[in-house]
Amino acid sequence: MSKVNVEKFLELEQDLRRYRKALAQAREVMLDQEITEFPIFILHQQQLSMGVPVIEAGETTGQWSVHASSLEEFVLKSIILEDKVAEFKKLYLDHEHHFCLFVLSELGAQIIFFPEEEALHKSYGTLN
Repeated sequence: MSKVNVEKFLELEQDLRRYRKALAQAREVMLDQEITEFPIFILHQQQLSMGVPVIEAGETTGQWSVHASSLEEFVLKSIILEDKVAEFKKLYLDHEHHFCLFVLSELGAQIIFFPEEEALHKSYGTLN
């Protein structure tokens, strides 16, 4: 991985640490209102006409904007193909204590599962 790629992911991780509470609240609303059983948060640094804005990038919020979306919208827009839905749901459910993120950057589009809580060792043991 190049130095630019590493820096981009470190920048993303820094912003995500600040976004945890907002992501948790948005996910809770989506689940409580039965909007979806599979919330997906789109992180981007450009204009986006998908999902619902949750966080807009700015001086106090960070360099990434976040939109709340769903598996259903991803299928509707053919980002996740219908024949891959079962596979996606299994992967999603395997990451029970994570936020599902769809990250759009100059590095491409990637699905990342980011831990809900700061302390990774709670679920995964000591990583050192």
